[in-house]
Amino acid sequence: MQMSQRMNNLAPYLFVEINKKIAEKKALGEEIINFSIGDPDLPTPENVINKICQKASDPSNHRYPETFGLPELRQAIADWYKKRFNVILNPDTEVLPLHGSKEGIAHIALCYIDPGDIVLVPDPSYSVYTGGTILAGGEVHYLPLLPDNNFLPDLTDIPDEVIKKAKILWINYPNNPTGAVAEMAFFNKVVEFAKRNNILVCHDGPYSEVSFDDYKPVSFLQAEGAKDIGVEFHSLSKSYNMTGWRVGMVVGNSEAVQALNTVKSNLDSGIPQAIQFAAIEALNNSQEAIVKHNAVYQRRRDLLIEVLNDIGVEAKPPKA
Repeated sequence: MQMSQRMNNLAPYLFVEINKKIAEKKALGEEIINFSIGDPDLPTPENVINKICQKASDPSNHRYPETFGLPELRQAIADWYKKRFNVILNPDTEVLPLHGSKEGIAHIALCYIDPGDIVLVPDPSYSVYTGGTILAGGEVHYLPLLPDNNFLPDLTDIPDEVIKKAKILWINYPNNPTGAVAEMAFFNKVVEFAKRNNILVCHDGPYSEVSFDDYKPVSFLQAEGAKDIGVEFHSLSKSYNMTGWRVGMVVGNSEAVQALNTVKSNLDSGIPQAIQFAAIEALNNSQEAIVKHNAVYQRRRDLLIEVLNDIGVEAKPPKA
């Protein structure tokens, strides 16, 4: 049987291919240090584990979950954004829980992209920005992230003919894989660029809570007018070491959030309710586990920087 053209255009998922290589080497008895995917090796906070154990035994949590998520979880997400970033969100229209942020990142292009439309994607970046674009029939224009520009995309260097066809701009700070951070001055420029060119901004911010040396990353939604033209994807994966739990969210522009919910409701159901209650527990209670985890990561960062510099590789300590 003949596959669709989109399948011919879609590359295998990068980390699946890396995991295959790792498995091959382990089978040969080789010891592997895996620097590929951001999958924390520290435990999920105990109170979160206790909450899911409690809620998993409740039969009312065994039914199909609503696509839009529990109202209590949407409220917890809105409250967390207010407390952490002083960003005001309407939990009924500007918050959507996701099966991990990857789900929404992969599907947002289906809401805005027709064949021939362009998505602006940083290079290097998370491969799902490109994969989601291809699945929607769009084209990718890559924006190089260079040391000379602090790994921020140069929005003034995009050809006019590309901008005319562009519908989405992806940005990601703290950045994977460069470790670069963005400040409000850059986000303000992004808002101006998007409004001028009628482009949806998708900011991927799952590493906002993994930071060092008392640095606190900002949210794109803190920029004035950001909700007019953009959304932010976030996740509990890195913050609370819950990668396997699959809890994320998209917040911001209500039109985009509702459009993604329409796509989502046609593709899957919501997050299992017991996991939603565990997510509420993580967001609403002590954040001390994040502080402890970051202290461990900072020690590892410092050791790695020292080793790299000792062997002649120039490496600067990232802030996040």
